[in-house]
Amino acid sequence: MLDVARIQAITIDLDDTLWPIWPTIARAEAALGAWLHQHAPATGRLLDDATVRTALREQVLQSHAAQRHDLALLRRESIRLALRKSGDDPALAEPAFEVFIKQRMQVEFYADALPALAQLAQRFPLVAVSNGNADLHQVGIAQHFVGALSAHAFGVAKPDPRIFHAAAQAAGVAASQVLHVGDDAALDVLAGHAVGMQTVWVNRKAQAWEHPVQPHVAVTDLAQLCAMLGRG
Repeated sequence: MLDVARIQAITIDLDDTLWPIWPTIARAEAALGAWLHQHAPATGRLLDDATVRTALREQVLQSHAAQRHDLALLRRESIRLALRKSGDDPALAEPAFEVFIKQRMQVEFYADALPALAQLAQRFPLVAVSNGNADLHQVGIAQHFVGALSAHAFGVAKPDPRIFHAAAQAAGVAASQVLHVGDDAALDVLAGHAVGMQTVWVNRKAQAWEHPVQPHVAVTDLAQLCAMLGRG
């Protein structure tokens, strides 16, 4: 159960909490594929094969193990590797990635997300904490946040406690005064709980909870969270 009186700030995950990520990635990959078929046809044909895409990504993960938190770097280097294997110009990785990332920022919010952000931001400082590479300005919600911590910019990813403590610091409060909101049981709920935050599990798909440590509250959408917090 939430101790509402203790909440002085809210940290919130982005992907799959405010918008569904995989339809976004699918559209971005389709745009990337179309661009490659036009500008680097051999690479475009190579990447049409899902098995090849997976193998290339695994190769990049192995060769950039220290940068696993940086999804933008991994995507860019996967494109570069594909270009090399296809005999195309590896310098095309940069413009190709720009095509991908531009489309990746075109998110479709859950219906409850924008009204909830507006309401929550009136009462609490909000800080985004994400392992993804969405940019608050490009997706159009920066006005609701006092800060943002992304894994690729900060240097470590959730569930590392350092990113949670940095988010609390960005909000100007102690971790114990933060409510962390996210969809991932391990990366959001368990990790937030481990640093002393209260946690909200955004369980949009009505999944069963499978861990001994419980979230302080589970909701199926952010409107429920707003109702629980009241209007102060």
